Order: sequence, then C-alpha cells, then structure tokens
Amino acid sequence: MSHVPFHRRSLLTAGLGLGMAACAPKGPGTIRFWAMGREGEVAAELVKGFEQENPGLRVVVEQLPWSSAHEKLLTAFAGDATPDIAQVGNTWLPEMDALGALEPLDTLLADTPSIQSRDYFDGIWNTNRVGGRHVGIPWYVDTRLLFYRKDLLAQVGFANAPSQWADWLRCMAALKAGPVTHPILLPTNEFEPLLALALQQDEELLSNRCRYGQFSAPGFQRALRFYLSLFEQGFAPGVNNNQVANLWQEFGRGTFAFYISGPWNIGEFKRRLAPQLQNSWATAPLPGPVGPGASIAGGASLAIFKRSSVKPAAWKLVEYLNRPSVQLAFYHLTGNLPPRRTTWALPLSTGQTLAQDPYAQAFAKQLEQVKPPPAVPEWERIALEMQLFAARAIHYKTSVADTTLALDQRVDAILEKRRWMQDRGSL
Repeated sequence: MSHVPFHRRSLLTAGLGLGMAACAPKGPGTIRFWAMGREGEVAAELVKGFEQENPGLRVVVEQLPWSSAHEKLLTAFAGDATPDIAQVGNTWLPEMDALGALEPLDTLLADTPSIQSRDYFDGIWNTNRVGGRHVGIPWYVDTRLLFYRKDLLAQVGFANAPSQWADWLRCMAALKAGPVTHPILLPTNEFEPLLALALQQDEELLSNRCRYGQFSAPGFQRALRFYLSLFEQGFAPGVNNNQVANLWQEFGRGTFAFYISGPWNIGEFKRRLAPQLQNSWATAPLPGPVGPGASIAGGASLAIFKRSSVKPAAWKLVEYLNRPSVQLAFYHLTGNLPPRRTTWALPLSTGQTLAQDPYAQAFAKQLEQVKPPPAVPEWERIALEMQLFAARAIHYKTSVADTTLALDQRVDAILEKRRWMQDRGSL
C-alpha cells in the first residue's frame, strides 16, 4: 500500500500493546468490518445497501487510523480477536498470510461468477495472490505517474509529456535551461519513484524464491543510475518532502514541472491550484526506458480472516463491495480508483466515463502496466532500505556499484530468517 505509513513493529511488541476490548459485541448475523482512514469513514455509508438487500445481516464498521492499523491487525491476531473482514494494504497481505491469519479465497472465487479476474487490472489482481493462493480481492487501486505543467513543457517545445527516458531527460534539460530551475520534484524520503523505475526492468528485485536481494543486477543498477542522474544534473533538488512548504503552491509557481504521485492528488490539485492554472496541468503515464513504463501496483484489498465464524456472510459483503455500481459510488465518496475495468466504463455525473476523464484516463493507461513488488512479509523493510541507500548515494555521491552491493548485503540480512524457515520447510 503505497501511501500508507511504513512504520512497523514486531508481532511481540504489538501483542503486548493495544488491547481489543473495544471489539463490538457480535451476534450470529453480525459482520465485523475494519477499514482505515477515509475509507473507514465512508464504509458505513456503503454497507447500507448491503444490509437492505440482506435484512438478516448487520455490518459493524470500525474505523482505524492508518498510523495504527498495522499494529492493531497484529494485536488482533495475537489476541484471537480479528475481525471478519478488513481492508488490508496490498503490501501487508504477505505478512498476514505468513501468520496464517487470512482465509484462502480460491474456492469462493471459483463459485462466484460475478468476480472474474479478467475484469481486473492484471498487476493489481496479482498483488492478492500470495504463495499460489488468493488471499484478498482488490478494493481500490493506487499507482504512481506524472503530474506535470503542460504550459511549461509547451514553452520548451514539448506538446505532450515524454514517454521514454531519453526524451524525458531532453525535456528536463530544456526546462532547466529555460523557465524551471529544478524541473522535477523527487523527495528523497519517498521510495515510490525509485521503485517504479526499478519495476520497469526485466529482473526481479529478489532472487531464488525471494531468498536474496538482487539489487546489484543490471536492471536495478540502470534504474538507480537514471534516478541518481536526475540529482547529479540538477534536475531534482536533494530535498525531502518536509522541506517543501506547500507542494501545490510551488507547483503553481512553476518551481518544478514534474511530480510523481498518486490519484488522490487529482482532487488536491483541482482544489488547491488557482483557477487560472486549472488548464495548465495534466497527468501522464510514467516514461520507461524505451517507451511507456510500468509503475507500482498499489492500493488496498478486502480480506477475510480465518477465525471468522461468518465467512459466507463476509464473502457476500466482499462480493457486494466489488459490484461495479458500488465501486463507482465508492469512487464518488473517496476519489479512490476502482480495480475493475467495467467500473471505468460506467458514466459519471458529467456524462463522461471515468476512463474518459482528462485526469483519470492516464491512470487507466498506467494501471494496464503495473507490477506488484515481491510478495514477502519483509518487503516494506526492504523498500525502506532501498530508499535510505539511495538517499545516502545522493548525499555522499556513492557509486551505483557500491550502493547496490551494500543494499544487497543489508537485504540478505533482512531475509536471513526467511531462508532459515524455507530450509526447514516452514515456508
């Protein structure tokens, strides 16, 4: 889950922490549903239609803040107090599955013709497959692409956003020589831009059944070299996002012309940019090495917990929330993008479909080219290390070879327990 806080604690620490005394009382027709952040706020509205269709069932929604959601899920597992169904960040699914917390869904999927894998973006669908089994169903999708100032690009002769790295570099060089001192904002404490560039390569990021890091491979080295070159050439300032006072104000001022971000910023740019700038910006898929490139398969999924005593009812709720009409209502309430292609073809209040929306359509194109990160419980720690090593390379001018060698050594240490468990048949 890409815009979720990456703070993590061990199962032991979590188990000693928060108690689950707040769990709602439960009858035989009650489904306990945990949802996070804004999604938790609107879930109660969404499930009203489900309860009307199923008068014998009641959905109790508990809203969790993202900052403590991961810890609460672990605490609930340790205390035998998991909900029936929960919103789970895609990168959390491998960890929850490794604990044995999630119900495999393949048999249920086989008996549910209304949910067909071909109607979902492939890369997003595959994030829910862990260890050869489906343990979640996509609820909303997230990826990263370019937000850019089309008026500034036009000033330097680019009618459209570049679609490959070489043209992107030429565009940034022209912008730097002209109206924009630093053409792209790449906060050094955000891992997503580098991960997207890495996912555009052929090699996997982890090797040998995800036992070892593979960051010294030519593909990741090429991605890191390109990423670091943006700082070396002065295209990107070496700052973190805490050093940017107001992202939208600076974008409006033309302090930078490119920003890699996710779909929630469509609404933010519409609200925060001055009216005279509303026609000056656009979105575009990420450039790749030789053409439009891949990006991150992010978002959140719906998972059923093994300890649920109402699994058939919980699955019925999952099926309901995955209806295209309900997904469209969810989009109107949150701005979260739907995972089903059918939903993208439904008309909005404007008469356009979501796929025709001038800002969202780039996301539809990008979602056809997304890749999930390695499905291992350790991935969030690894992504954090990747970002930290890249930030050090920017600051200390460390070579790509030395950076990736040190990163592989660190990742191999993180994966040591995984290798130990695999060698003993525990994974």
